[in-house]
Order: sequence, then structure tokens, then C-alpha cells
Amino acid sequence: FRRAHTLTVLFILTCALGYVTLLEETPQDTAYNTKRGIVASILVFLCFGVTQAKDGPFSRPHPAYWRFWLCVSVVYELFLIFILFQTVQDGRQFMKYIDPHLGVPLPERDYGGNCLIYDPGNATDPFHNIWDKLDGFVPAHFFGWYLKTLMIRDWWMCMIISVMFEFLEYSLEHQLPNFSECWWDHWIMDVILCNGLGIYCGMKTLSWLSLKTYKWQGLWNIPTYKGKMKRIVFQFTPYSWVKFEWKPASSLRRWLAVCGIIFVFLLAELNTFYLKFVLWMPPEHYLVLLRLVFFVNVGGVAMREIYDFMDDPKFHKKLGQQAWLVAAITATEFLIVVKYDPYTLTLSLPFYITQCWILGIILVLTWTAWRFFIRDITLRYKEIRRQKQEHRQEHRHDKDKCLSNGDGHSALLEEPDGSKLRERKL
Repeated sequence: FRRAHTLTVLFILTCALGYVTLLEETPQDTAYNTKRGIVASILVFLCFGVTQAKDGPFSRPHPAYWRFWLCVSVVYELFLIFILFQTVQDGRQFMKYIDPHLGVPLPERDYGGNCLIYDPGNATDPFHNIWDKLDGFVPAHFFGWYLKTLMIRDWWMCMIISVMFEFLEYSLEHQLPNFSECWWDHWIMDVILCNGLGIYCGMKTLSWLSLKTYKWQGLWNIPTYKGKMKRIVFQFTPYSWVKFEWKPASSLRRWLAVCGIIFVFLLAELNTFYLKFVLWMPPEHYLVLLRLVFFVNVGGVAMREIYDFMDDPKFHKKLGQQAWLVAAITATEFLIVVKYDPYTLTLSLPFYITQCWILGIILVLTWTAWRFFIRDITLRYKEIRRQKQEHRQEHRHDKDKCLSNGDGHSALLEEPDGSKLRERKL
């Protein structure tokens, strides 16, 4: 049925595109015709993938919705591969075909500078530094971390990623001026207010979803209009609820997996800033927002596939397709950054920053070795010693029992003759 449905939709779409091209006279603009042909090809591929791609772990609001984003992932990865194989100048100028205003170097805004919360030198508005930081990225930070919490579903992992990214901004502000922010912008506005409040609201939403009663009734079987509207709204909630329990310290495999998830999250966050820097895109451009919307939709599916693979490897023998695509996209974005601006990436870290990162890596490796190797060997050695002591005590107890008679007196007192004692022992 799905195959017949796909062929029908593809046939109708192809006829419609052909009808449009036959009705109008083909322009003599090569660039315009090329863009129109690429867009039509992408639409046909998306139509095919939405109906034929493999279903993911989510079924609400509809499996076709998640198949659509899977196909968008393929298209985006192919676009990144194309950009990767261009020269730096051609790649930047190619962005003009998407938006004519792109392809021009833009100055980065410096968020550092005067970090006084209260500036007495400005009599008209002494709190002007705070108002300057309250731009459109403040609600973007909040909603971004709210959605990330719905994806990760763990308070500790969200806080670790949030704090680690602020440390990365401190470490890389010599490469990107956009990372240069005031201390209160890092820790008060970002970590506590925007990120922290987003994580808190996300955890509250997760608690509501875990306690919600999932009773899926047919829309036309609900008698009242209020019930029908409620059923339509609940169509955008999960079909059932799965609580993520990562348990990173339970085994070395889970610990390495959680560290890998945190690393990919941080790398994807850094790619957001470095990509717009090397491709000359302003922070408020719609392509930057579309990329974030894309990662919100594909990231949730990827996290569910990773958790299923970690939690039940016998049933989920392979990592999901969306998880592999997200990893490939993140790696390709990083390769574009490396190719387009290797000078910025090779700027050496300050010495004290290098010392701090080396110390942190040593602490993580030391804890890993202690938790999964030294601690296990110590516990195993203590268990073996305990078993040996119990075995000795049982052996001694059996020996004393064999040397005692029925009324509890020792056989040495009742048998003075040594030969009789040896006979009794035998």
C-alpha cells in the first residue's frame, strides 16, 4: 500500500512540476534555472523519503513528520559535502545563491568591553550595559535549553553541558570575539537565568509527561468538542513515555557513551558560532535559526536512538540511522570550519588555559581509571579475602565438630589413650 501510495504521489508531483514548466516560458537565466531545478529535485526526494524511509522511534504527531526530518538530514549533509569540496572563496560566494546579502565579510560584535553592572559615568542610564546584552538571543538561549532538556531528559547532563560551554567560551575568546563576554553575562545571564531557567522548565515538563495518563481514543469517538480539541493538542505529545536513566557510572561502556554525547553536543554548539564566522553569516540570519530548528527536530530522535541502543543492546543491535546522520553532520561541519579558516583554529591557547584543560583531562582520566579499574580490582580482592576467611572459618568449625562428642566434651578428655584417639579420628 505504501509503495502504491508513493508512486501515486510522485506521479502527481512530477506531472505538476512538468505542467508548470510547460506553461511558462523558460527564462534565459542560467542561475535561476539551476536553483529552480535543484529545489524541484529536493522536493521529489523529500516526497519519496517521507513515504518510503524507515520509521524512527517516534510516532507523534505522525511518523511521516520524523521521516521528513530524516530526509532533510540527508539533504543537509549533501549540501555540507558540496561546500566542503569548494575553495574558500567559491564556498563563501556560493552563499549568495541562497541569499544575495551573504558572501560579504561582517564585523563580529564584541560582548566584552565595559563589564560594569552599574556604570556611574553614564548619568542618563547607569544600567546600559545590562540593557545592551538583552537582545534576541536571550529568549533564544532559554527556549534552546528548554528543548535540549526535553531531548536529554537528565538534569545533571544538561547542567554539565551548560557549564562546560561557558568554559569553552572562556578558552576560545582569543579566536572568536563573539565569545568575549562579561563574567556576569557568562554565569548570571547565561548559566543561571537563561540556561538554568530553561532546564528547570524542561524538567517540569518532563515530570508532567511522565505522570500524564496516555489514553489514545479516536477523534470521532469523543462526544464533546472540548474533548476533540484536547485530543488534537495531545496528538503533539508522545505516544508513550520513556524515562532516560543514563547511569554513567554503572559501566565503562555507558561512561564512554555519555562522555561522547557531551562531546558531540559541545562540538555542535561550537559549530554554530564557527560556521557563521567562516561563511560570513550574521548571527541574526534566518539560516542560523533554521539550522537550530533542524537540530532540535533531529536531535530528539538521535538521543532516543542512542538511549535505546545503550539501554537494550540485545533488542536494538544497531545504532539508529538518525543518530549516525547527526554525528556525520557534526563532523562535516567541523571539517568545513577547519578547511575554511585553519589560521583561527590554530591560534594557540593561553598558557593558563592550557594548564586548566590538562588538569581537567587528567582528573577525568584518573577518576575513570579508579572507578572502572582500580576500584573493581580492589573490590574483587576484598571479596576474595572475605570468601577465603569464610571458608577457613567453616573448615575450622567442621574440624572442631569432628573432634567433639555428642555431649559437647572434647574427645581428648574421655580418651587418654593415644591409640584410641587416633582410631576415633580415623
